[in-house]
Amino acid sequence: MNDSSATLKGEHPYFPPSAVLPGYAVNTMDAATLVACFVAGSGAILTTAYTIISRARPGLARSDILAALWFVLCGFIHFFFEGYFAFNYDNMPAQLDLFGQLWKEYSLSDSRYLTQDSFVVTMEAATAIFWGPLSFLCALFIVMDHPLRHPLQLIISLGQMYGDVLYYATATFAVRVEGVDYCRPESFYFWWYYFLCNAFWIVIPFALIVQSVAKTRAAFVAMQAAAKTKKGQ
Repeated sequence: MNDSSATLKGEHPYFPPSAVLPGYAVNTMDAATLVACFVAGSGAILTTAYTIISRARPGLARSDILAALWFVLCGFIHFFFEGYFAFNYDNMPAQLDLFGQLWKEYSLSDSRYLTQDSFVVTMEAATAIFWGPLSFLCALFIVMDHPLRHPLQLIISLGQMYGDVLYYATATFAVRVEGVDYCRPESFYFWWYYFLCNAFWIVIPFALIVQSVAKTRAAFVAMQAAAKTKKGQ
């Protein structure tokens, strides 16, 4: 039996079972190993970034350090990890390198990543192209205390939230309206992979949007007060 016929008959762990995954190859690493690799990689990125930031700006506020670390991590995930998917979307079922196996593990909660779904492909490509490099730039602006920090932080965070809301919405629409569920029935995959892994890009960006709006408002209030004072002299 060739790979094509095997996938047509649902001989893969993804949902719906009818999903066609040409060239599908079973992962050689188990879930625990893959998750450990992702966590270790993220930890290495954050530790290195923290060391660099601490040396470059010893007196930087803790909240700014955390924001800078967030954008550094976003930059790596958006540009390299999601960029990998955008570059290899047409052959994802067959990928057996680390990033490929990580995506295939995550795809147990959303098989659209293995079926060349038009939404996830274009959304991930846009994320990699725009939010990846801009996240690195925003982290730099935070460390530099650059005046464009908050406008850029606001733009990126709003874009991240918008993409994540659309991601949740399209999958929910498929389940509720079309009757198609892309997630395996085990609650683990829904709550830990699909829900939790994506919720970070709603909760944290929302907090950063609130922060940037407040800072922008305060800047304009101060500018208007200074202008009124100058005019009254």
